[in-house]
Amino acid sequence: EIQEEPKGLAEAFTIGEKFIGQDKVALVLGDNIFYGNGLGSLLRSKVDVQGAAIFAYPVKDPERYGVVEFDEHKKALSIEEKPQNPKSQYAVPGLYFYDNKVVEYAKKVKPSGRGEKEISSINQMYLEAGMLEVGVMTRGMSWFDTGTVESLDDATEFIRVIQNRQSAMIGCIEEIALERNFINEKALAPLAEKYGKSKYGSYLKDIANHF
Repeated sequence: EIQEEPKGLAEAFTIGEKFIGQDKVALVLGDNIFYGNGLGSLLRSKVDVQGAAIFAYPVKDPERYGVVEFDEHKKALSIEEKPQNPKSQYAVPGLYFYDNKVVEYAKKVKPSGRGEKEISSINQMYLEAGMLEVGVMTRGMSWFDTGTVESLDDATEFIRVIQNRQSAMIGCIEEIALERNFINEKALAPLAEKYGKSKYGSYLKDIANHF
């Protein structure tokens, strides 16, 4: 489905209502990149929460993002969208887990002063209902919001350095599926073939040959 006009992230759940059906749902922004040790474990720990789970990452310029305020026990107190005076340094990255109630909540969201239906409004509803968990991303994890040329350039350099140093691809779906036992090594070879002689295809073939 397509959002014809930029009316805010919350609209994704009404546009995608039929797709969601009676299921839980995750929303991730296409220009966000996540990487780091322990990231997979953190995400898996929040998949089956009752209600909603969002994440928090410390940044220098929180006023550019949704901002979550914590108490001393890292329990969320408030969430604000692009505040002029942020109550914390913790931005909310573009990755969200929700139960099926999110569709109902999304229908109640009114446009903000920016004229958009903010995802923070949905998160606030879950917070007020006592059904919001926040996973704090640690210093070993990296988050890039590549919505600007400069940030995209930063992410490109970061990925290039990591991949060259470790001789491993980041975000290789087929390799992840193999390690998580979603597929076996026999299934990997034909998946590699469709990429031909590309660097990605060669990487998958090497994994298939040495697994």
